Amino acid sequence: MALSGLQIFKLLPKTNCRDCGYPTCMAFGLQLAAGKTQPDACPHLSPSALATLADAAVPAVRRVEIGPLDDRTVLGEETVLYRHEKRFVHPTALAFMIDDSVTVERFGDLLEAFANQRFERVGQTLRHRLVAIGSSDAGRLTSRVKTASERTGAGIVIVSDDPEALLKAGEAIAGARPLLCGADLTTFDRVAEIAKHLKAPFALRGRDLRELSELGRRALDAGIQHAMLEPVVTTAGDALEAHVFARRAAVRDKVKALGFPTIAFPCRLTDDPLLQTVLASALIAKYAAIVVVDTLDPAHTLPLLALTQGLYTDPQQPMMVEAGIYPLGGPGPNSPVLLTTNFSLTYYTVMGEIENSKVPAWLLVMDVEGQSVLTAWAAGKFVADAIAPFVKKSGIEEKVAHRRLVIPGYVAGIQSELETEMADWEVVVGVREASDIPRYLRALTAGR
Repeated sequence: MALSGLQIFKLLPKTNCRDCGYPTCMAFGLQLAAGKTQPDACPHLSPSALATLADAAVPAVRRVEIGPLDDRTVLGEETVLYRHEKRFVHPTALAFMIDDSVTVERFGDLLEAFANQRFERVGQTLRHRLVAIGSSDAGRLTSRVKTASERTGAGIVIVSDDPEALLKAGEAIAGARPLLCGADLTTFDRVAEIAKHLKAPFALRGRDLRELSELGRRALDAGIQHAMLEPVVTTAGDALEAHVFARRAAVRDKVKALGFPTIAFPCRLTDDPLLQTVLASALIAKYAAIVVVDTLDPAHTLPLLALTQGLYTDPQQPMMVEAGIYPLGGPGPNSPVLLTTNFSLTYYTVMGEIENSKVPAWLLVMDVEGQSVLTAWAAGKFVADAIAPFVKKSGIEEKVAHRRLVIPGYVAGIQSELETEMADWEVVVGVREASDIPRYLRALTAGR
């Protein structure tokens, strides 16, 4: 587990000499805990303290990269069990599995659907990151892997029990850095040799933690750092247990042989799309680095992508947009002016509903350090004496001929105070829910 700032401070010389570039040893310790500096920045550390800090700086879960250079999927480098301890680093990659039984025509249709599926959410583009291709026929596997790589540009997960099939398919996309699935106790040596030849990561396939640990030890002894763990399970409970125990062993117990990111195949455990999605969501939370599903149905894909986005948002860095004036729909001098905060989810929700209304409007976005409307109000950041100077300095008065400001319905209580602060403005209380904005704006402009 990563050391806290206080634990690091105990290892420091405590001289406050500033040779590290920070005013105190405590400040240096806090920056080191946050990953913003390196142990050797302190020239006065004892060899034992330097060794301890250097070892603690290595992530418990190693880094793995999959896919072509221009679209790499980075996994691992995790250091904690719970996000609030620090943060999760690299989001779980959702992979789409194409079954061996699909026809050539269906295969092409699925690749096209995969390549075109994108979701925009709070300013980010969400999508499947990888395509998983498996086949019992080496020739068909090679052909499909090459086609999938060329038509999607995504990273490829090659699934086969035959090492020679992995070699042939991997060579077909040399340089695209596929993930080879996988190597068990009997095929480890050959798959490891192939992975080194292709300069690609590979999955270590074990039926329990003992087998996974043995495979991990073999990989480390062979100097292999770029590998993943693939627990072979038959039930949902076993799957969840395997991924949790592997992460716990790596982070808490410092078992280096299990310090690799994990891959999960919920699509192998159930044919029911809903159950598969439920299991996939649990595995995203605990702690699979790749989750392989066999559906592109947006009703199942979007919730999984949104869950991943939420879990891997840095809790120390709120999601926010730039404050300012946002013209929506080509507004003019008589268009309404609405006010909101710069929390990304709030902004994009309000913006989307304004655009849905088809009513041109000006949206004033106030900097409240990435907090929602009610949170910012409770913190004293979205209140009358802060809003008034923001509106005055925003430049909106130069863009509109009227003086009417629509505030969120949830802060209706600041209306009178805001009118006092902005004597030349009429403050109107808008709706509480963003979904009511289209109806509200149409009624507002109709009565103008």
